[in-house]
Amino acid sequence: MGELFRSEEMTLAQLFLQSEAAYCCVSELGELGKVQFRDLNPDVNVFQRKFVNEVRRCEEMDRKLRFVEKEIKKASIPILDTGENPEVPFPRDMIDLEANFEKIENELKEINTNQEALKRNFLELTELKFILRKTQQFFDEAQLHHHQQMADPDLLEESSSLLEPSEMGRGAPLRLGFVAGVINRERIPTFERMLWRVCRGNVFLRQAEIENPLEDPVTGDSVHKSVFIIFFQGDQLKNRVKKICEGFRASLYPCPETPQERKEMAAGVNTRIDDLQMVLNQTEDHRQRVLQAAAKTIRVWFIKVRKMKAIYHTLNLCNIDVTQKCLIAEVWCPVADLDSIQFALRRGTEHSGSTVPSILNRMQTNQTPPTYNKTNKFTYGFQNLVDAYGISSYREINPAPYTIITFPFLFAVMFGDFGHGILMTLFAVWMVVRESRILSQKTDNELFNMVFSGRYIILLMGIFSVYTGLIYNDCFSKALNLFGSSWSVRPMFTSPKANWTEELLKTAPVLQLNPDVNGVFNGPYPFGIDPIWSIATNKLTFLNSFKMKMSVVLGIIHMLFGVTLSLLNHIYFKKPLNIYLGFIPEMIFMASLFGYLVILILFKWCAYDASTSRFAPSLLIHFINMFLFNYSDTSLPMLYSGQKGLQCFLVVCAFLCVPWMLVLKPLMLRQQYLRRKHLGTHNFGGIRVGNGPTEEDAEIIQHDQLSMHSEEGEEPAVEEVFNFGDVVVNQAIHTIEYCLGCISNTASYLRLWALSLAHAQLSEVLWTMVMHVGLNVKSLGGGILLVFVFAAFATLTIAILLIMEGLSAFLHALRLHWVEFQNKFYVGTGFKFMPFSFETIREGRFDD
Repeated sequence: MGELFRSEEMTLAQLFLQSEAAYCCVSELGELGKVQFRDLNPDVNVFQRKFVNEVRRCEEMDRKLRFVEKEIKKASIPILDTGENPEVPFPRDMIDLEANFEKIENELKEINTNQEALKRNFLELTELKFILRKTQQFFDEAQLHHHQQMADPDLLEESSSLLEPSEMGRGAPLRLGFVAGVINRERIPTFERMLWRVCRGNVFLRQAEIENPLEDPVTGDSVHKSVFIIFFQGDQLKNRVKKICEGFRASLYPCPETPQERKEMAAGVNTRIDDLQMVLNQTEDHRQRVLQAAAKTIRVWFIKVRKMKAIYHTLNLCNIDVTQKCLIAEVWCPVADLDSIQFALRRGTEHSGSTVPSILNRMQTNQTPPTYNKTNKFTYGFQNLVDAYGISSYREINPAPYTIITFPFLFAVMFGDFGHGILMTLFAVWMVVRESRILSQKTDNELFNMVFSGRYIILLMGIFSVYTGLIYNDCFSKALNLFGSSWSVRPMFTSPKANWTEELLKTAPVLQLNPDVNGVFNGPYPFGIDPIWSIATNKLTFLNSFKMKMSVVLGIIHMLFGVTLSLLNHIYFKKPLNIYLGFIPEMIFMASLFGYLVILILFKWCAYDASTSRFAPSLLIHFINMFLFNYSDTSLPMLYSGQKGLQCFLVVCAFLCVPWMLVLKPLMLRQQYLRRKHLGTHNFGGIRVGNGPTEEDAEIIQHDQLSMHSEEGEEPAVEEVFNFGDVVVNQAIHTIEYCLGCISNTASYLRLWALSLAHAQLSEVLWTMVMHVGLNVKSLGGGILLVFVFAAFATLTIAILLIMEGLSAFLHALRLHWVEFQNKFYVGTGFKFMPFSFETIREGRFDD
């Protein structure tokens, strides 16, 4: 468990890989996932690197697979995911893969092209079928209209010209031409207006809707269309009509003039449609077979191609020696995993058939290594909480192990409710028990995935909330009477001090119990808060006092623990100056003021009982007077003898710690710098000699400069300059921030009290305003009403108290850790270890 408290020890290593074995060695390292490659060609353009052609070929194969995947999803065919982790193909297998993918792509493209052409032909024949049918209906209606209007010669002439345009003889009315076509239904009104305006009303338009929507051959969408027929006179109008139809993207079709020809054409069209439908069905079946066969193996193909692409990208980061027979790589890797890395290199060499072993050589470097914290599925969520604030600096104390306990506990202090805690625990237990099944489903719901990744955090938050709910004796705003109340009213009537009478009990709405009367208070409640407080009128006053003091106690203990952790950092990094001039005065300052406040709170709880509680002095007044050295008020009793002298001593100690932190450290750094400079030039004629500054020297030269901020690949620059003014300013900022932070951070922990109060009051309001309504109705209808009232109560409980209040308490607990706790010891200026790994490719997160 040692690696959990600090990040893993890292080393920079140099790899010498034979050109033939480099591909297989990098493949094995990707499966292992324990090395982070550095770019040794930062100035080389990506298009000028050695393996750029192989990367392009992989990207082309990836493009083809994405095309096939798109077609599979369009056909609603499920992609088989067996969880298989295929081996990386050898470079010589790339040609076979390319040929296979090209064959599938070309086949699909050919099928799609043929299918689109067939569908376009099918659409045209379908539209022609509807045109012939609707046109015949138009002429049939006109013929019926002709027989009904035989007495009217004008209508007769018009009808005859419409019915038999080919049989008009000399002296008959001028022959009318017509065009028929299909247009999108939503364009009909605009089309009609345009025809009327351009042709000045000299055309006759009839249109009818096609009942069944038609499929667009390109997009596959359903389109509603209408058939139209336009009668006109003369070639000039004919040209205008055709241009308008062309502008509105209407499809015009040839339509015979005689009924017999229309009937014959319709029969031929129906025959062709039937034949075409059969061909379309066969084409679709063939397409489905091709896609179903591809869907079984496309995930494996994706993994293979993307693994190859990742390997060639990594090889492009390496240097090639002058003989072109060896690749040189530099990697960051954990010291504990060096043996497994050696085994992976050996396996890669064997798979490639090479006889020259790969060499792993550790390097000495001044660069800051990346931070690598090993996690499992339980600690992963808590480590993410810490990393969200900042990646820990290399080898500094990792707050995650302590957060596993303190985070759920501080959350539960604000969320404490036995009933709500059980609901949260049950939800987390469900996710933990079914985690393998949920992981295999790979849902795309981002919100659920975020909640699921923190399932163990939610589990601990729920368990701790059950505990604090029992402490507060709060379950859906109601108290649990587990052990019987320690308050008793009945003995008061037999007590000589009792002054309650039967008449008083009947008339007085509120009666107060005196704990000082024998028999009224039978000692403390065994566990938590006595349930009788739930019906007391001064319940809020009592709980406020209790929770406020408890928040201060917990907060100061939490901060003192954070300051203590900074000592472990100073010891590990061998910085005694920070211990004597930083940690010790910081601890004295906080302990003498706020640690003393905790002792006063605990002392007051223990020193006063029911008979003397009325004489208990106010801690707030005592604490203020302690800073002001004001002890002249004799009406304010002391808590204990010798209080004045001890408090004066503690305040003086705290005030002395301020110059201790502010002045001594810059002076000591300056003195050490001057001594080192004097020793470096002594007896050498002013010439500086030596092997460079040590770690302690570097701290003196660049004290509090963020040397650990250097990005990967940067050499930390240590200048032979000591700026005393900068050191003084940095130390002054740190001192002021710490001293004021002790006050503000202590006040910040009062959010534990505030949110706990808010949660309890919201829960009580919800019970009173909702559940109480259903319980008040005593009749049979009340039982039916209670079903709906409980449904509303359950919904509001989950939505408001569990989700909204839970999220609020979560964020406040997060802030207390990030700001109040971690600022005492945590620098958080490192950069994360990003190993070359195939894990994200196996999980399907290809774009990460």
